Amino acid sequence: MWHAKHALFTLATFLLLMFVIAGCASSEQGGAANPPKQEVAQEQATAGNQEKQGTAEEQVRVVQHAMGSAEIKGTPQKVVTLYQSATDAALLLQVKPVGAVESIVEKPWYLYIREQMEGVTNVGAETQPNLEEIIALQPDLIIATKSRHEKIYDQLSAIAPTVVEEDHYHWKATLSLAANALNKEEEEKAFMAEWDKKTATFKEKMGDQLNTQVSIVDFRADHTRIFYKTFPNLVLDDLGLSSAPDQNSDDFVKLTTKETIPQMDADVIFDMTSMDRDDGRVDTRKDWTSHQLWKNLRAVKNNRVYQVDPVIWTNGSGPIAAMKMVDDVYTYFEVK
Repeated sequence: MWHAKHALFTLATFLLLMFVIAGCASSEQGGAANPPKQEVAQEQATAGNQEKQGTAEEQVRVVQHAMGSAEIKGTPQKVVTLYQSATDAALLLQVKPVGAVESIVEKPWYLYIREQMEGVTNVGAETQPNLEEIIALQPDLIIATKSRHEKIYDQLSAIAPTVVEEDHYHWKATLSLAANALNKEEEEKAFMAEWDKKTATFKEKMGDQLNTQVSIVDFRADHTRIFYKTFPNLVLDDLGLSSAPDQNSDDFVKLTTKETIPQMDADVIFDMTSMDRDDGRVDTRKDWTSHQLWKNLRAVKNNRVYQVDPVIWTNGSGPIAAMKMVDDVYTYFEVK
């Protein structure tokens, strides 16, 4: 009898223990299925953010440009830039191109951006980019210019969505187009706010000196150029500096004889001649600047001829170069 009662007691104890263990397990599982409200809210918020991000990446935007429009999906990650200003603008917007046309001098990339261009594929000359190289990169955006790439626009568009600016030196238009296509409008706004502040400060501190007339020249092998409406002129315009009265027609004019030197006359002359190119331009500069007509120019008489870096002042033609050019002008006019 005692043995039977002992066995029943042991069995009851065992069953009770199993019930408790099962209850604990059920409680733990129930905790996983029914978390506190705070955890539920956090999970829902995370899921919502991921959904919004996914929606942004899937969104198709239509970008208008000089040759029509392009449909761009989300935020492009692999961009190819086909002119110098576009490369400069992409870097300013914190986007490193996967491919870019090589620089005109200081090949393959201009020194002022070279560090940022590490690992970028060279896709050939600006006037004749290598389409096979571009195809191999599988870009999701190409930035081109009508003045260089109008004839190959259809081929470029067949490779990837392609946006086109009218010319290759209106840097603000290029920056705006690139920012729109790359979904980087906030970065563009931040830079332009800095630009407006710096140019306004220059005008304020210059005061009456803003009446200073400037001339931008470039000696070439068989002629000399005076620039009127190209990249450096656009920058100087924003600073409030104007060209001499006679210098207001085309983008630039060619002077083919030394008798035309008086057309360069101004209070200040900025000389953009590339002094490290062995193509005759340095000899032309030496010949022309030794002429008496040159010596009679106001800027020469007042020792206000400044030799500037042509890469910054004309070749780069983008927002980074523009800001560096402004820094140069601050220095030349001793504005603090």
